[in-house]
Amino acid sequence: MPTTASRARTVKSAARTPTSSARKPSTQPVQAKRTAIAKAKAVAPDVAARIGSTPATKFRGDADIFGRLVQDHDRHRALLAMVAQTSGKSTERQKLFKELTLELKSHAAAEEQALWSSVMRNPKTTDDARHAVSEHKEIDEMLADLAARDMASPAWLRRFTALRDEYLHHIREEEQEQFVAAQKHLSTSDLRYMKQVFNRRKQEEKATTKIDKKIKLKD
Repeated sequence: MPTTASRARTVKSAARTPTSSARKPSTQPVQAKRTAIAKAKAVAPDVAARIGSTPATKFRGDADIFGRLVQDHDRHRALLAMVAQTSGKSTERQKLFKELTLELKSHAAAEEQALWSSVMRNPKTTDDARHAVSEHKEIDEMLADLAARDMASPAWLRRFTALRDEYLHHIREEEQEQFVAAQKHLSTSDLRYMKQVFNRRKQEEKATTKIDKKIKLKD
């Protein structure tokens, strides 16, 4: 039978020896980011995806919910960086811009149904939801404006840079403020609904979304 002293030594030793999970942090967020960048790279393998200058986030929340949204954001960061590396009306620019447009539009639609529709019901987070949805509309208009213009013109890249800055600002707010606040107020049923809805809605939207071409912004 162990003595009191031996039990104390065992407890002390256990306290000094971390568990395997404590010694080795989860690599899931890292792998999720790598997967997102790889999906973007698949569109134009020869174009660099330099996303180091874009806003990273420490918040990923539940891997199946907020982590899934942030993984999409990583993919969008990569696509934005890649478009900026292209020139003129090259095949790479055309393919990357088309993929970016379909990604942003389908992501926004799915996010609004899965997340913001739930968040909007809570008075404490209603303003966040309205703000996010309003910015989705602005970004959609900027995409339509770009799609209607000549990719080979210097003005196109200038307008694209404005879109990139606007979208990076948008996801920075979501990841660092709005998602953090939303997670505190969502119920278990809300989280379950989000998990069930987002991927399905995004796939449906991306398969059926058409790229609008409409000049809406003044020079």
